[in-house]
Amino acid sequence: MSELLARHRAVMPNWVALYYDQPIEIVSGKGNHVVDAEGNSYLDFFAGILTNMIGYDVAEVREAVERQIATGVVHTSTVYLLRGQVELAEKIARLSGIPDAKVFFTNSGTEANEAALLLATYARRSNQVLAMRQSYHGKSFGATAVTSNRAWKNNGYSPFTTNFLHGADRHLPQFARLSDSDYVKVCVEDLRHVLATATGGDVAALIAEPIQGVGGFTMAPDGLFAAYKEVLDEHGILFIADEVQTGWGRTGQSFFGIQNHDVVPDAMTFAKGLGNGYAVGGVVARGDLMDAPHAIGLATFGGNPISMAAANATLDYVLDHDLQANAAHTGRIIIEGLREAAGDLPFVGDVRGKGLMFAIELVDAETGTPAPALAAKMMEETKRRGLLGGKGGLYGNVMRMAPPLTLTEAEAREGLAILVDSLKALA
Repeated sequence: MSELLARHRAVMPNWVALYYDQPIEIVSGKGNHVVDAEGNSYLDFFAGILTNMIGYDVAEVREAVERQIATGVVHTSTVYLLRGQVELAEKIARLSGIPDAKVFFTNSGTEANEAALLLATYARRSNQVLAMRQSYHGKSFGATAVTSNRAWKNNGYSPFTTNFLHGADRHLPQFARLSDSDYVKVCVEDLRHVLATATGGDVAALIAEPIQGVGGFTMAPDGLFAAYKEVLDEHGILFIADEVQTGWGRTGQSFFGIQNHDVVPDAMTFAKGLGNGYAVGGVVARGDLMDAPHAIGLATFGGNPISMAAANATLDYVLDHDLQANAAHTGRIIIEGLREAAGDLPFVGDVRGKGLMFAIELVDAETGTPAPALAAKMMEETKRRGLLGGKGGLYGNVMRMAPPLTLTEAEAREGLAILVDSLKALA
């Protein structure tokens, strides 16, 4: 492994981060477990950054892809009719709840967010955009401009005039003692003040993650985005929900994360888990928004036959097996168990999440300040015990986890035990 690591560092950029003091190479997977090149097996609680949504070596997905490959057509492009693309778009349009919805497929969440921002700025004839503090929307020029996390921004150059809103920063002292309803009121008044003071009118859109991924699974209280949308509607401002990490039932509470707020957005972006490892992303939006741009458009690889075969099979599997309900059930076991264990551990600043999207925030036990070194140690402790997780948060002090939606109750309890043991080891 040291040889492969040396080769990696010789040809890959320094900013391509690797987890763990001794990075691992994953060489096989089955169900919700993976095996590294040294033969070590792990229960996967991060799913390739929420991408292997229904686990590994799923027969329904593998066979769908194999059937497509057997036709000899692995690529044609959107200048031809693509049956799998139309079928998947019909399902997503129906599930979205967006009136007269249309769908455009891309290769990733970054591209999806770029496309949604293009639609909004075109419709509103404005480059002014609202986004959330601590947000992350991708690594392209435009997506970085609406990202609010300094660890993920290389410069302040931007194609947009972006203003960032409160809503997922309850840890700040001015908000810490507020109830959910009072916090929502404060955030809404701040939105009105931002519109009155920091914009020139005709703002294009608000783009927001219902639960912030890279932000460490921080989230607005349910109902905030409904309150925001009332103000947005007064000004004709569009609302884009970034569902790249929260879609397809992961929160357990609803099929798309924004539905927890009882909101129908003007557009939603998606990616990651839909292809269960195959590259697929896209935008679902009101038909009038999607149809409006006058320039010719296409996608060379977006919505290609292979990714569509995988995505159709994955989405059918999620729906046929009611994995939203499974996420609610198994996630509740883990989150409640972690909260119970955290009561005796003063360095656990917070346990938060919904369904199979949960996080542990690590802090200094004396001061309550973020403790990124503890989060790094927690990652090593869980790896040593056979569990893979992720890291995030504004200060890098959060262990965030999102297992496949196929996680069994036995695996949920196994993972919970590993997490609790690892927390105790930190003490």
